[in-house]
Amino acid sequence: MREVISVHIGQAGVQLGGICWELYCKEHSLDLGGNRIKNQPNTDNLNQNHGSNLNESPEHPRGPDEPEKSSTSVVKGDHQENVVVGGGFHSFFVEMSKGNYSPRSVLVDLEPTVVDEIRTGRLKDLFAPSNCINGVEDAANNYARGHYTAGAKILEQVLEPIRRMAENCEKLQGFLEFHSFGGGTGSGFSALLTEHFKREYGKKSKLEVAIFPSPTMSTAVVEPYNAVLTTSYTLDHTDCVFLADNEAMYNICMNQLDIDTPNYANLNHLLAQTVSSITASLRFQGTLNADFTDFQTNLVPFPRIHFPVVSYAPIVSRKKCSHQTLSIADITSKCFDTTNRLVKCDNEAGHYMSCCLLYRGDVTSKDVNHAISQIKTKRGVNFVDWSPTGFKVGINSSCPTALDSSDMVFGMRAACMICNTTSIKNAWSRLNSKYHVMLKKKAFTHWFTGEGMEMAEFLEAQDNVLTLEEEYELLMTDKEH
Repeated sequence: MREVISVHIGQAGVQLGGICWELYCKEHSLDLGGNRIKNQPNTDNLNQNHGSNLNESPEHPRGPDEPEKSSTSVVKGDHQENVVVGGGFHSFFVEMSKGNYSPRSVLVDLEPTVVDEIRTGRLKDLFAPSNCINGVEDAANNYARGHYTAGAKILEQVLEPIRRMAENCEKLQGFLEFHSFGGGTGSGFSALLTEHFKREYGKKSKLEVAIFPSPTMSTAVVEPYNAVLTTSYTLDHTDCVFLADNEAMYNICMNQLDIDTPNYANLNHLLAQTVSSITASLRFQGTLNADFTDFQTNLVPFPRIHFPVVSYAPIVSRKKCSHQTLSIADITSKCFDTTNRLVKCDNEAGHYMSCCLLYRGDVTSKDVNHAISQIKTKRGVNFVDWSPTGFKVGINSSCPTALDSSDMVFGMRAACMICNTTSIKNAWSRLNSKYHVMLKKKAFTHWFTGEGMEMAEFLEAQDNVLTLEEEYELLMTDKEH
C-alpha cells in the first residue's frame, strides 16, 4: 500500500473536500457512514445521467442468461471485494474498528462555521471527529494571522492526527493539500503546515490542489498579498501544485453546464471531478497507472516550474447529454480547448513543456495513441523544442460517475489533462502587477505587520515570484530562439 493523506485547509479546502470524499464514497460503493453498500443495483448508466457500466458496452451486450454485473455490488469473497474497492482503495481509506471506513484526511479551518457543517451535516459519520479541527479566531483574509498568530495556536492540534495517521501507514506516499491562494487560512496556515511537512517528512511527495486568484474576480482586497506571500513561502517546499481559478470555472458552469448563476457548490462539483480523475489511478487498478512520483517526474521539468494547469472533458449538462459525441479523439481534443481549462490562460500565448493525459472508462491504448497523434498536428498545440516526447498517459478502467447533486453527466469515458505550460506566465504577471501596485503604496500592510510580519517579507516575496515569472519568460524565449 502507498497511502495518501489529504489535508483540507480553509473554507475552500474544506468545502471542496466534502464533495470530493462524497464522490470517492460513491465510486467505491460506500455510504456516507463509510459502510459498504451491499447488492446495490447498477445505476451507473447514461440514461440515468450518472455514468456507464463498462461491462455492457454496445460491442459486448449482456446475454439474456448472463447475470447483471455491477461495478458497485458487493458480495463475499476477497476477489470480489478487491474488484469493488479498487487496488488502491486503502491508500485513501482506513478501516475502523466497527468495519466501516474513514478517509485518511484532516479538515482544518481557523473559524468553526465550515467545519461545523461537516460535523453536523450529511458527512458527520464519515470523518473521524478528531480529524475535524477548527480554531476560534478567523484569519480575516490575512496571511499573517493564518501563519503567525491564529494559525500557530492550533498547529500542534492539526499535526497530531496527521502524525498518528502517518505512523499507521505501511508506506506513506505523500500529502495532498486543498486550499486557496487568496484566503487567510488557505494562504497563511497552508504555508505554515507545508513548512512542517517539509521538515518532518522531507522526501514524501507534497502535492496541492489550489484555487488561484482570478483575473477580474476577487472576494478579498488583499488577495494579491496572500497569494504572492504563500507562493513565495512554499515555492521550495511543494513538489507540484494543480491550479484552478473561480472565474474560469464560473464560465464553464454558465457556458457548458447551462447554470445561470453558479455558486461555490457548482464549482466544487466541477473541480471534484478533476481531482477524482487525478487520484483514480491511485485508487483503482489500471492499464497504465500514474502515481504521485509519476506526476512529478513527468510534469515538473525544473524544481520551481511546478504549477501545471488542469483541464477536463467531457463537461456535459443534462440538457445536452443526448447530443454529444464522446469518442476518445473528441474528449482529448476538448482537453486542449481553452474553454475546458480550469485556469484562464491563452493556449496560443505559450508552449507546452509536458502534458499528462489521464483517461477513465472504456479506453484503449490504440485509440489514445491515435488521438495524441491528431493533437500533435493541431494548431495552437506547440511544445518546447527540448521536450520532444511531451506526453504522459494514464489509463484507468474505472468508469466516471457523478453525485446526484451534480449538474454534470457522464458517458462511457472521460479525460483529465494536467499540462505544464508557459502560458501560465500571464497569470503570474497579472498577480505580480496587482501586488506591486498595492505594495508601492504600502496599502493595507499594517494589518500584516501588526500580526508579526516584517516588511522585508513583502519585498522578499515580491522578488521571489517576479523571478518565477522571469523563469517562465525565459522558457518561452528559449523556444523562440
